[in-house]
Amino acid sequence: MSLLTLSPNQRKNVIQTNQKDTGTVERIAPATLKEFSLMYFRQPTKDVNRQVISRNAAPERLWASSREPIRQPLLKKLGGNPDLSHKACLAFTDILHNYPTKQLQSPVVLTDQIFGPATKYEVLRDEIYCQIMKQMTNNNNRLSMELGWQLLWLCCGLFPPSQSLLKHARRFLESRRREPLALDCLQRMQSLLRLEPRKLQPHPVEVNAIQLNSPQILHKVHFPNDTDEIFEITSTTRVRDLSQNIVKKLRLASSEGYSIFVKTHNKELPKYLRGYHSCTREEMVHIAALLFRIKANSDKNQFVMIPKMLKELVPLDQLKSISENDWKKLIVATYNKQARMTIEEAKGAFLKAVYRWPTFGCAFFEVKQTSEPHFPDIVLIAISKQGLTIIHPKTKEVLASHPFNRIASWSSGSTYFHMTIGSLVKGKKFLCETSLGYKMDDLLTSYVNMYLRDNRALQTRAQRFNM
Repeated sequence: MSLLTLSPNQRKNVIQTNQKDTGTVERIAPATLKEFSLMYFRQPTKDVNRQVISRNAAPERLWASSREPIRQPLLKKLGGNPDLSHKACLAFTDILHNYPTKQLQSPVVLTDQIFGPATKYEVLRDEIYCQIMKQMTNNNNRLSMELGWQLLWLCCGLFPPSQSLLKHARRFLESRRREPLALDCLQRMQSLLRLEPRKLQPHPVEVNAIQLNSPQILHKVHFPNDTDEIFEITSTTRVRDLSQNIVKKLRLASSEGYSIFVKTHNKELPKYLRGYHSCTREEMVHIAALLFRIKANSDKNQFVMIPKMLKELVPLDQLKSISENDWKKLIVATYNKQARMTIEEAKGAFLKAVYRWPTFGCAFFEVKQTSEPHFPDIVLIAISKQGLTIIHPKTKEVLASHPFNRIASWSSGSTYFHMTIGSLVKGKKFLCETSLGYKMDDLLTSYVNMYLRDNRALQTRAQRFNM
C-alpha cells in the first residue's frame, strides 16, 4: 500500500505499527538549513538579548527558530532592495503571529499576508520557505511545530523552491518522514515542479482544510436536477480537471456541451456598484429597489436608511447624478411596486436585469494605457468569451473591441500587460500599466484556449457530416 494514498493520520498509524512489529525505530537526524545558510544567508548579527547578560554574545543562528522578529531578510540577495526587504520582514512577523503568540488576525488574513507578496515577486519565494523551515528547526513547542507544518504544506502547494534551495528543502522533509504532513509536502512540491507557480495566495478552503490537519479538499457541485455531488480537488486542480472528474463519475461520454458555473450574484454585484456597466436611470432604480429588498426584506421602517445605504444600492459614479432624497423617492416607489417579492426572487430578478447587458459576465480591469493618444489615460478593459473590449471609464463608450482571433500575442509582468492586435509582424501594440497583468494574462489564455478547442470541435463535426 502506498503511503501517499493515505491520510496523514492513517499514515502515522501505519508507520507506528510497522515500527512496533519490527521492534526498531529508524532515527534520522532532522536536516536543517545550516549548510544552505553558509552560502546564501546574510551575515548573522549578535544576539542583543544575550549581549545584555554577557559581553561574549553569540551570533544569531539564522537557520534555527527564534521568538524575535527579524530586521533584515534571511537571504542576502534581498539586501539591496528596501521594499522587498520590508515585505520579507513583515512576512516573518506574520509567521510569528501564526505561531502560539498573540494571534490577533484570522488565519486567512495571516496566510494572505505571508504568501501574497511571494506570489507576485519570485525573489521572495525562497525567503518564505527559509523563514518557515527556520521556525521548524530546534523548536520543541508541539503546537508551534503543528502550525509550522500547516504553513509549509500551504507553501509547497503555491510555488516550488529554486534549484539552489530544492535539495535542501527535500532533505528537510525526507529527514522528517514520520511527520504526518511530510510526504504530502514532498508530493505537492514535486507536482509544482511540472507546473507554473500559482499567482494567488492560498484559497480559504485550503486554509480551513489544513487547520484541521486534513490535506483533503472537498468541493460540492450542484446539478440542474437539484442533486449534488462531492468531488475531491487539490491546490493545482483546474476547471478542465474537475470537468473530467465529473464526466468520469457520472459516466458521461464526454464533457462537450457541458459547463461549470459559479453562483454569480455576489460576483456581479461589486462590478455593478463600481459602475462598470452602461445602464439607464430606470434600470438603476429598478435594481436599487431589488437590492434594498435583499437587505431589508419587507421591513419598510428601513426606508429612512436609504440615503445612508446608497453606496450599496447605486453605481458609484451615479450617486451624485441626483440628490439623495430623489434617489430615496424613486427607490421607495419602485420597491412598493415589487410587493410580495421574496429575497430569493429579488436576487433572481437582479441577475435577470444585468444578464441583458453586453458586459454581463465580463472581468473588468482599470488600467493606465500609454499607446492610444485619443483614449483617456485610464481605461476599463473588459474580458469575456466574446473577446477583449476597451471602455471609456466615465461615458462607458466602447473605444475598441478585439475578438480573440485578432489578438496575436500578449505578455504580462508585475506592473504591466502588453498585447499585439493584428499580425505579429504588422500588428499594433497596446501597452498598459497595471498590477493585475498576471490575472489578465491568465484569463485571456483560458479564453483563447477555449476558443481554439471550440473551433477544433466545429471542424471535426463538419468533417463528420462531409464524410
